[in-house]
Amino acid sequence: MCITCSDSAVEVTVVELLEHELAVVDTGSTREEVSVALVEAGVGDRILVHAGEAIARLEKS
Repeated sequence: MCITCSDSAVEVTVVELLEHELAVVDTGSTREEVSVALVEAGVGDRILVHAGEAIARLEKS
C-alpha cells in the first residue's frame, strides 16, 4: 500500500531488464514497462509496483 495516496501496489514478475533502470514485468494479464530504480531486482523476481515504479522486492518462498 502506498503511504502517500493509500492505493494498493500490484505484485508482478520481472521478465526482462532494460537500460536506464527499467524492466518489463508480467502482470498476469499483460506486460508493462516499469522503473526499477528504487529496488534491486532481477529476472524472475516478484516485485510490488505502484504508479509505474517498483517499490519493493518480495522474498522468494
